[in-house]
Amino acid sequence: MLSLASDLGLGLPMEHAMRQCLIALRLAERLDLSEAERADLFYVSLLAWVGCTADAHTLASWFGDDIAFRAGSYDVDLAGIPLMGYALRRLGTGSPPLRRVRLAASFARHGPRALMASMVSHCEVASTFAERLGLGAGVAGPLKQAFARWDGKGAPSTLAGDDIAVAIRIVQLADVIEVHHRSEGIDAAIQVAQDRSSKQFDPSIVQRFCDDAPGILADLGPETSWDAVIEAEPGLHHVLSDAEFEGALEAFADFVDLKSPYTAGHSRGVADLAAAAARRYGLPEGDAVAIRRAGLVHDLGRLGIPNSIWDKPGPLSHAERERVRLHPYLTERMLSRPRALASIGGIASLHHERLDGSGYHRSLSAPMLAPAARIIAAADVYHAMTEPRPHRPAAPAAEIADALRAGARAGALDGQVVNAVLAAAGHRVPARAELPAGLTAREAEVLGILARGSSNREIARRLHIAEKTVGSHVEHIYAKIAVSTRAAASLFAMQHGLVDFAADR
Repeated sequence: MLSLASDLGLGLPMEHAMRQCLIALRLAERLDLSEAERADLFYVSLLAWVGCTADAHTLASWFGDDIAFRAGSYDVDLAGIPLMGYALRRLGTGSPPLRRVRLAASFARHGPRALMASMVSHCEVASTFAERLGLGAGVAGPLKQAFARWDGKGAPSTLAGDDIAVAIRIVQLADVIEVHHRSEGIDAAIQVAQDRSSKQFDPSIVQRFCDDAPGILADLGPETSWDAVIEAEPGLHHVLSDAEFEGALEAFADFVDLKSPYTAGHSRGVADLAAAAARRYGLPEGDAVAIRRAGLVHDLGRLGIPNSIWDKPGPLSHAERERVRLHPYLTERMLSRPRALASIGGIASLHHERLDGSGYHRSLSAPMLAPAARIIAAADVYHAMTEPRPHRPAAPAAEIADALRAGARAGALDGQVVNAVLAAAGHRVPARAELPAGLTAREAEVLGILARGSSNREIARRLHIAEKTVGSHVEHIYAKIAVSTRAAASLFAMQHGLVDFAADR
């Protein structure tokens, strides 16, 4: 699943890393690597590019769209003059001419060191991530060498030739081969391998590839089945405990939040706040745990949106806003594949939905949004407002509370959920959430029962009041919420979380 996220950060179609992994394992077989070496290679291949979040902000400051910069880099042998030429062509993309001139002057002085530091940062993050997942030195060590080159012109520059881990030498070739094979076919893959032999790539591995390119690249369509990649893992046997699973999701959260300095700690913050709010709301402990897990991964889709948008200090254009609206969809797509993550993915992808249908990406309304979705949405709003953004400073706590309560009054957020989130964040809240449209507690209770299809007589019997009193309540309810039918009143009850509302709770 995480490999899909790094694909987005590279500007490549999802499943690039999975196809790359299969190519790498087929090369390993032809190189007679041991089963243990192939097991490490499997994870090195899937995790080689997860460090793409580490330097996204830096790349965007130099080259504009960091994702487009990475996608275009596959056409260039990234060392020496070709690297500098590519960087200069992309410098300041999307910026006014004067800024591009200033960037060029600055890049001439600092650019080469900045690019080298960017590569080192990527490697350190990938290696640390592997360690946090408990994958061992056979995976974490090679990941530190992801940008080393056979000719010694990569990062670190102290590594060259056979001193580079064989897993990385294989993965580097498989990475570039996959891109050129997918876009241009076998001949293009062979050509790029030969062109970079003894430069970026180990010549002996290039030769093994060229000797059997059709066999190595066989059956690699535009989409590789998830099961094919899992079945190819030579040593898959470890099942995560609950604590290990939680730790892995926390590592994912940190990986995502590293993409921008403005989001450092955001996913953990949302996760912890949402879980605490779920408990205050009265949900079972199992639901609170699921909500926390969903909070940890809710922003995975941010990786598919360039930092030139996330870190923009001014207003977004219409096209930029549309790209932002895609990120919950991307979260949903990534989390839908592993069965173990699909249930929390269903919650995570709804964090920008609103009860009145004004949210995204699905524009769902209240009847389609369970308490878990409502809680993670409100927690995300609250925690985001506590953090600075390029276009605004962090907001004071009182201002955030007012904004959430206003959202509840407007029908975008659930009033009871807002109270639970505010209480979890340390705010003093009334014993009961402010009810929408000026409804009294008794009117809300009548409306909630009415939404279940009960007649006035049944409502009267349940609440131990006169049927005439119920009729009066219904008349006042309809007037306050501006409806004239039971169906419309029921929709209002669902939108505002008033179904089964109890006046004495």
